[in-house]
Amino acid sequence: MTMQFRPLARPDLESLAPIEDVSVARERRDASAARHPAVFPRRSVSARLVSLLTILAMLGLWQLASTLALVSPVFLPSPAAVASKFVKVATEGFVDATLLQHLGISLARVFGALVLALLAGVPIGIAIGASTIGRGIFDPLLEFLRPIPPLAYLPLVVIWFGIGEPSKVLVIAISMLAPIALSTAAGVKGAGKERIDAARALGATPRQVLVHVVMPSALPSILTGLRIALGAGWTTLVAAELIAATRGLGFMIQSAAQFLVTDVVVMGILVIATVAFALEFAIRKLEAALVPWAGRD
Repeated sequence: MTMQFRPLARPDLESLAPIEDVSVARERRDASAARHPAVFPRRSVSARLVSLLTILAMLGLWQLASTLALVSPVFLPSPAAVASKFVKVATEGFVDATLLQHLGISLARVFGALVLALLAGVPIGIAIGASTIGRGIFDPLLEFLRPIPPLAYLPLVVIWFGIGEPSKVLVIAISMLAPIALSTAAGVKGAGKERIDAARALGATPRQVLVHVVMPSALPSILTGLRIALGAGWTTLVAAELIAATRGLGFMIQSAAQFLVTDVVVMGILVIATVAFALEFAIRKLEAALVPWAGRD
């Protein structure tokens, strides 16, 4: 049996050509891209413009549905009717209070609850993130409280604290507590170990390490938790104002719903959404001012 040998392939001389300069290759690539543009070229589109167009499109569909009478005005009033009711409630009032008075008492309840949630949630979060004992004490309590909807413990809060303002503020504060505490704990755990060790090596006390190293690192997470907590607070507001309230946006919406005044209901929902959006925007600006390094490498 004879073995056959194939001749070796000749090397590709082009592959042995010297590697061209990087700048020359880049210029050739740019020139080729200019001669052959992409099928879907990238264009700079403003997100705010897209959001504005989306809102206008939704308003247009709403107006079209009202004009064509696709839905009864009892269930979906027209945008013009809602705008007219907004002016009327703002000037003449609804259920013995103007829109500004309803909004003021609701904001007072939400911000009062936010202060309570911050005073309790930030120390709890620090304890969970910095101490094994603190995590063992508070983590089960938060995990037990977090999935419970506010309407579930609302009757118990009324039994314990009555039907006055403290019960309303407390219900909203409980809904805000878990987001703030868990976000603070995540921020404390994410503090750089190298920075903490460096501070200790320079003679910093535990209090100085907490104030000057851990808390600045945890501040972005705390602000994120604050944003989530405000959303939870506005969600709980309507339920809290069901308890013997005489003013507030939630009370106004519920009173209007009982008498099928749908334009006031829609107007109240839009006011809550607008205020929540404004607070979200304000917190984003505060975050950009306090922690401009957040999200950057």
